[in-house]
Amino acid sequence: MKTLALIAHDGKKPAMLEWATTHRAALSQYDIVATGTTGGLLEAQVGLTVRKMLSGPLGGDLQIGALIATNQIEAVFFFRDPLTPHPHEPDISALMKACDIHNVPLATNVATANLLIAGLQTQD
Repeated sequence: MKTLALIAHDGKKPAMLEWATTHRAALSQYDIVATGTTGGLLEAQVGLTVRKMLSGPLGGDLQIGALIATNQIEAVFFFRDPLTPHPHEPDISALMKACDIHNVPLATNVATANLLIAGLQTQD
């Protein structure tokens, strides 16, 4: 089964949960990996099964980056908050670089996430 990575800055966690709830049927067709806090919320509030990495401040984004680098991730959904990022939140630049190097699609907001999940569904 293919794997998707889901990450959200604190200010975008509600948007991630709403988006994941809307696309729960599609997401349930994939293995899901997420940073710790986001993954816990996705399990508790959306009902998805999630392989949780460490939380972002503890290196969960780096763990996901390693999965991208070893071709274990089909796509990344990283809902970032460009206006009020906090120092403890994951930095998108390393993940963006890994995605670009390994040709892995990356959605950073609801609009691109909608397009990406639709595109993935037409591939399968």
